[in-house]
Amino acid sequence: MLERAIQEKAFPAASIEVGDATRPLWRQAFGRLRFEGDAPATAEDTIFDLASLTKVLATTTLVMQQVERGAIGLDDPVGQHVTAWQGGDRAHVTVRDLLAHCAGLTAYLSFYRDYPPGSAVRAEFERTICSVPLEYAPRTTSVYSDLGFMLLGFILEGAAALPARFDAMRSQMGIVEDLHCNPPVLWKPRTAPTEIDPWRGRLLVGEVHDENAAALGGAAGHAGLFGTAAAAGQHARHVLQVLDGKVGAFQRADVETFITRRTDVPGSSRALGWDTMRPGSSCGGRMSPRAFGHTGFTGTSLWIDPDRGVYVVLLTNRVHPSRANEAIKEVRPAVHDAVMQSLDRS
Repeated sequence: MLERAIQEKAFPAASIEVGDATRPLWRQAFGRLRFEGDAPATAEDTIFDLASLTKVLATTTLVMQQVERGAIGLDDPVGQHVTAWQGGDRAHVTVRDLLAHCAGLTAYLSFYRDYPPGSAVRAEFERTICSVPLEYAPRTTSVYSDLGFMLLGFILEGAAALPARFDAMRSQMGIVEDLHCNPPVLWKPRTAPTEIDPWRGRLLVGEVHDENAAALGGAAGHAGLFGTAAAAGQHARHVLQVLDGKVGAFQRADVETFITRRTDVPGSSRALGWDTMRPGSSCGGRMSPRAFGHTGFTGTSLWIDPDRGVYVVLLTNRVHPSRANEAIKEVRPAVHDAVMQSLDRS
């Protein structure tokens, strides 16, 4: 199925890992890093821009740890942590609402157009996010929003930069595979390129694809992580082990809170940071109802099924050479259904 998707130019490169709480069951790389026939072959250690998987692999996990330590409360008003967040329509918006994409914020704004790449303009971004009119009354619906996760990144920074916090979290979880923001130059030869970016005027290889994250210095609450399928798989196994009752970097009760869909937001499938199983999900229709996961704009995804005790990591560079290619929307659910069918047979 993945080989056919590559032949049909849904993406040039793909890496998949399927595993349970104890080990990987299958890991394989497909295609080449670019569509050209002389491009390097994709390998199991190929690095991908994980895009919005940053929201769950890093930001959500860091917030969960800070909640356990008492530094952040899920029901803290956002204004308690971000002083610029003011106004009657915003007063009752909480950290929990940012995590569940129901804070009233619009989905996306092109902040980066006003700032040069790498200019690290946190204060300006924060001020704009806090002053832009809300798109809807908080908690009346859910609109997937990068802006809310940018704010969560700002809340987390404190005295430590986000990349340092990400690295510390990775160490606590025992993730030894490659997973970093602003990846080292040594990774570049084995990094899958993303888009030919008109804003930066070049093909992006090892530079964060998301323009707002680039303007923030390459790492933000909504995007910035690069890594391998094996690294995302290690994260998934750690979560499954905690759910099985083992000691980990966070408590089982908190994981259960973060992966449970909010029922007080009409029509929403969102938990806290994570999305959940629903008809038409990118994880197909064969995972259990309690499955939770996330996708990334560059063509990445991670889904974890706690009832079946399995996870599926699928990493691609579907935005190469252009984000106009959306064929992955059909590939993702089909691949996940095929994986679950195969597990059923075995």
